[in-house]
Amino acid sequence: MSFSTTMTAGSATTLADPARPRPRQRRVNWKSVAMIWGFAAPALIVYVTFVIVPVGLAAVYSFFNWNGLGPLDRFIGIDNYVRALSDPTFLKAIGNNLAIVALSLLIQGPVAIGIALLLNRPLKGRALVRTLIFVPYVLSEVVAALAFKLILQPSGPLDALLESVGLGGVTQLWLADQNVVFWTLFFVLSWKYLGFAILLMLAGLQGVPDELFEAAAIDGASWWSIQRYITLPLLGPTIRIWAFLSMIGSLQLFDMVWVLTGGGPVNATVTMATYMMQYGFQRSQLGFGSAVAVILFLISLVFALVYQRFVLRRDFAGSVTRGA
Repeated sequence: MSFSTTMTAGSATTLADPARPRPRQRRVNWKSVAMIWGFAAPALIVYVTFVIVPVGLAAVYSFFNWNGLGPLDRFIGIDNYVRALSDPTFLKAIGNNLAIVALSLLIQGPVAIGIALLLNRPLKGRALVRTLIFVPYVLSEVVAALAFKLILQPSGPLDALLESVGLGGVTQLWLADQNVVFWTLFFVLSWKYLGFAILLMLAGLQGVPDELFEAAAIDGASWWSIQRYITLPLLGPTIRIWAFLSMIGSLQLFDMVWVLTGGGPVNATVTMATYMMQYGFQRSQLGFGSAVAVILFLISLVFALVYQRFVLRRDFAGSVTRGA
């Protein structure tokens, strides 16, 4: 018998040897499992009760012609969806939401980054300035909207201020002119939410090592080159997270618009959420309003999934440990 045959037979004998210890099966630690579910259960119950169940009910109601009071006995299929997607007012609402998304990314983002870079440098009174910038975000949306509604009314404080400095010709019907009101709304939204963006950028800048700036300065790099090739790339994850939050918030915009303009004048500032409120509750067309809510949910979900798939993927790579 050859050496290789002997080795093969020996290996087979070794593998089949009942005396050889078998690998122990991993036991489930039921105490740890119970502890995990015990901590997660309250959050899951709240999430299912106030998110999953309402979304499911809205999907059911959207297939009925229902006013919210009688029984669900007038099934109309997808007629509510067809009606919404063929309504020019709702299409304008979608356009307004998308316009606010684009303006937020193109204007609020660069402004927030610039102010954050300025406040990240040693300046006298920097802590006070940071606090003042963040105060608008802390205010309630309703309070901020009511305050600006009083400020921007005809012959209000803003018009009086402009006239006092010789700019009376600049005054407008800030909340009544359909050619001006959208930009007025965007200015108020920027005032309200810019502080949150600046705070996120400042937090991201704290993670950029100072040694990189010092090394670049020693090599003769200018301040602009340092910001372009060091600060902004390392600030990328923070910028992408802010952009995601800004997009979802702009798509679901409701409070500020509803209190400030109500979606008017002539639907100039209507959004998907205000359109849903107008038809679902004010006109007691809960089935149609539910269809609008489902459309809003699906648009937000598509935005979130696409953004996570193509933009946030680089940030999530390596953050989840996978088994062999």
